[in-house]
Amino acid sequence: MCTLYTNEIKFDLHGKLETLVAELTLTTFLTLDGVMQAPGAPGEDRSGNFPYGGWLFPHADEDMGQTMVEIFSKADAFLLGRTTYDIFSGHWPRVTDADDPIASKLNSLPKFVASRTLTTFNWSASSPVRDVVKQVGELKKRFSREVQVHGSCGLAQTLMAHDLIDEYRLLTFPVVLGTGKRLFGAGSVPATLKLLRSHATSKGAIVSVYRRAGELKTGSFALD
Repeated sequence: MCTLYTNEIKFDLHGKLETLVAELTLTTFLTLDGVMQAPGAPGEDRSGNFPYGGWLFPHADEDMGQTMVEIFSKADAFLLGRTTYDIFSGHWPRVTDADDPIASKLNSLPKFVASRTLTTFNWSASSPVRDVVKQVGELKKRFSREVQVHGSCGLAQTLMAHDLIDEYRLLTFPVVLGTGKRLFGAGSVPATLKLLRSHATSKGAIVSVYRRAGELKTGSFALD
């Protein structure tokens, strides 16, 4: 069926109003060996006795900042894992500049926390999601642009296992750690992704945007 779009309202050619459903996007910082744990500070996530917190900081630049501002500009809501929520809620409410393009989004937009136990929320517009796999479809129907996941390793792996992520925004930095929580670790579900675009920042990070492309396909170069 052909459709016409006016801003965030969608009509078919018969003039019938249709509902736009948000996409679920994942944005995360990675090392070259796939580690996503504690990029911003030594105390972010010490689980597993992780010794390298803050590994991203020396590689941050204006290019990275502009990329993140663009990503946050597309958000209607956020879906966060418990650890990432605790990190964000300890930092972003302290950034009170109403013109800050990231803090203003995080502090004002709805935030959904994947947790079966958390019942008290001190950060405004926060609420729990008890069963992500069952609830994410209905969550997306409540918004028209993006429900964004940032970091949230355990949540991301659950979403990937059920093929629920529409788009990946991966910022890969020129760092190798050899230990830590990985986005694509052991037990990841085999899949194929399609690269939409990529660019390098001034300090050598690669920003790559991928979409789902179906099941893994294999072949052979063997002569026999």
